[in-house]
Amino acid sequence: MSRTAIVGGGAVGLASAHYLAESGHEVSIFEESGVASGASYGNAGTFAPYACIPVNNPSVFANLHRYLLSPRSPFRLRMQQLPRMLPWIGRFLQHSTAARSHQTSVELARLLGLANAAYAGIIGRAGADLIAPQECLYLYSSSRAFDAAARDMALRRQLGIPVEILDEAGIRALEPNLSPRFHKGALFTGSWFFRSPYRFLTTLAERLTQSGVEMVRASVQEVRPQEGGVDLVLTDGRSVRFDHVVIAAGAKSRHFALQCGDKVPLDTERGYHLTFPAGAGLLSRPCGWAERGFYMTPMADGLRVAGTVELGGFSPALRTSLLSLLSSSARDAVHGLGGPTTEWLGFRPTLPDGLPVLDRAAASPRVIYAFGHQHLGLTLAGITGQIVASFVNDTPQPISLAPFAANRFASHAA
Repeated sequence: MSRTAIVGGGAVGLASAHYLAESGHEVSIFEESGVASGASYGNAGTFAPYACIPVNNPSVFANLHRYLLSPRSPFRLRMQQLPRMLPWIGRFLQHSTAARSHQTSVELARLLGLANAAYAGIIGRAGADLIAPQECLYLYSSSRAFDAAARDMALRRQLGIPVEILDEAGIRALEPNLSPRFHKGALFTGSWFFRSPYRFLTTLAERLTQSGVEMVRASVQEVRPQEGGVDLVLTDGRSVRFDHVVIAAGAKSRHFALQCGDKVPLDTERGYHLTFPAGAGLLSRPCGWAERGFYMTPMADGLRVAGTVELGGFSPALRTSLLSLLSSSARDAVHGLGGPTTEWLGFRPTLPDGLPVLDRAAASPRVIYAFGHQHLGLTLAGITGQIVASFVNDTPQPISLAPFAANRFASHAA
């Protein structure tokens, strides 16, 4: 069996390590900041097999003025980043047309349909203590908002994703501490959530270490495909040879893909969260307020309010208006919430068509890409890990990976 390195210790990297170790490979994970330290740490914690509707969809065109100008918009752009991001935004809008968005939904639904079964072994290794079986509930505070979502709901059903529509009484029966402002709800059967994504993933990492997976706290500077192997060059100057290398570095993967012959228009969606300790017992499940673009998830340390999208690169500067929007919206939605005690900013890896890259590198079939999962890294980690293992094992893939090819942007990538 091979020596395989994984660049990136988030959910996708850890799930890939799980399946590679199960196949008998010697695995090393390189993550300078420690496992689950990026987007895998601060996400909404939802396992979302229903989330096949991409951010790039036809509603973008009708709402573009609100996204750019409204202080209540959950979608923002850091204007100083506009010149740099114009090519990416142009491709994003191209993929927001009805036809292209529909095709993205179809491909995401195929991948999401495999996600639940692919988690069974991972949960078996990490333990089910932090898994909660309650389904996710989407909330709509007006008839107009609910009617606007009708097309997406119909498409989900068409793609085999079950959804139950609730009226005000149905919402109150499930979550009596929610504000009565919510007009309709959509309950996604078959979904569940993590009470602490970080603790689940660090437990998984501990179990992987016990089974022989090496965790390396070092920064990778370069990936160099060679004849018969791949060299990882670390920032301290060391070079380590492996038989295969998996690029699962989330939003930082673009740099490594370029070194391996692929220009991929990967960028970041900056996402935020707040933690409300007093809200720990107020909800029993993840509740997403559709118009405001965020989730409220009951976690081990309180109610996590997570979401929004800000296009703006890797700047560590927080946008206080988005944190204020999350805080005020959460209080509008849930009675007795109190105030938040922690705030967080993370960087989701995003591509303009809303699909991840799952492929071999142009420069070498020994380099495998597993990045760009946008809002679905936690949900798709298991099936991505299986796909990575199939690449290394040279066995058939569970589905066609043509829609997730790295070179799908070759004619116009930046």
